[in-house]
Amino acid sequence: MVTLLLADVPVDIDRDTARRAAQDELTDQKYQQAKPGVLQEAAQWVGEQLDKLLNGLSSAVPGGIFGVLLILVVLIVLVVVIRLRTGKIARAARADRLVFEGKRQNAADYRRSAAAAAAAGRYDDAVRDAFRALVRALEERALLDARSGRTADEAAAEAGVLLPNVANELRQGARLFDDVHYGGREGTEAAYRTLTELDDRCRRERPVVMAAS
Repeated sequence: MVTLLLADVPVDIDRDTARRAAQDELTDQKYQQAKPGVLQEAAQWVGEQLDKLLNGLSSAVPGGIFGVLLILVVLIVLVVVIRLRTGKIARAARADRLVFEGKRQNAADYRRSAAAAAAAGRYDDAVRDAFRALVRALEERALLDARSGRTADEAAAEAGVLLPNVANELRQGARLFDDVHYGGREGTEAAYRTLTELDDRCRRERPVVMAAS
């Protein structure tokens, strides 16, 4: 019986028969289910390439992989800082700090508006308009060029060059305006009085260029 069974088993298998047997085996459903998907293969390839890149960099950078990670963190922080200083966020923040918005008035109108706001106890508006009156008066005297796109700090810095005797006070006045206008602080009577007194003093000051001439 054993001899008969062994006789039925082909000892020599030709090439075509072996190829057909292999194809039949590989087309089995269990192999198709075990084959990874395209996305899985792509993700695996990307991971392998990234691993090679990091390994290559780590061998060239002091500190190995930790040095590479540190460099990546520094680059990310640098990009964020640049975006904050020059991107939309920076432009939006700067726009909120402009001295003048919308239609501009003359200095006398701003002074009257500030006085009326102070009399009504609206010191936020009083501080804003008192500083605007100061800047507008400097523009009317041609000590500042008349333009809308100027922040309080820029106005104080530019005017302080020509009026050095009140340069520090101008910077303090700009800070009062900024604190109320975009810093969320409440205006006070003292802040309003400080700005009106500074406005009066600036009107009495002679610019250094005119004095030298």
